[in-house]
Amino acid sequence: MQFEIFQIDAFSAEPFGGNPAAVIPLDTWLADDLLQRIAEENNLSETAYFVRNGDTFDLRWFTPSVEVDLCGHATLASAYVLFEQLGEQAEVLRFNTRSGELRVSRGAEGLLAMDFPAKQPVAVDLPVGLLEALGLNSARAVYRSDDYVVVIDDLAVLASLKPDFVALSAFDVRGIAVTAAGRDHDFVTRWFGPRVGVNEDPVTGSAHTSLAPLWSAMLGKRALTCEQGGARKGQLHCEVPGNGRVIISGRAALYLRGLVYC
Repeated sequence: MQFEIFQIDAFSAEPFGGNPAAVIPLDTWLADDLLQRIAEENNLSETAYFVRNGDTFDLRWFTPSVEVDLCGHATLASAYVLFEQLGEQAEVLRFNTRSGELRVSRGAEGLLAMDFPAKQPVAVDLPVGLLEALGLNSARAVYRSDDYVVVIDDLAVLASLKPDFVALSAFDVRGIAVTAAGRDHDFVTRWFGPRVGVNEDPVTGSAHTSLAPLWSAMLGKRALTCEQGGARKGQLHCEVPGNGRVIISGRAALYLRGLVYC
């Protein structure tokens, strides 16, 4: 068997930025173990697969080790492949996923806008050992949704973080987001997910379904500019319209197009 594969740098206008994702269009679904083995072989934070289903697309996401419920950058990458590489003419793409229907529309100036369900993080007590695992001395607050969200005051500390990934993997959450107010952006984040096989994700769109509502409330703004990443970074635009949704927008760039043989 052979399948077309695209590698897309999501949340970046040019290759070598943002977050890379593999995208594999399929006519019909393969066995789950084969989907997982391909994702492991790709060794990217996410491999996305989609199958056309009438006027919509069934979409699934795999890290190198597990299938996940929601992935923003691989959704953006999938929409980019459909719009820019496969000639899809619809103005709005509808994806059926484990997190419900997700919509991606063409925006201005090359932006793709993803309509995701919002999640409101809940303030929690500081989990024992979390600051030590992150290499932090203190935090302003800690919240929980799919991830722990650790808010800190010092942007310079965020840039210098060197977490203990083995220790972080012991926490029973998808990942840990550490976030601070930015200088050139409203807020800046780094996201660590060793429990799902991704030590650090350059740009995690799904994490912003929690981060954007949190920062929107803290800053009193509905439209937010955001940056995520350590050595490799990407940029996002988030809107929190107050209707239980978050609009996450970004650009994407093609890095690779080829064939998978298996």
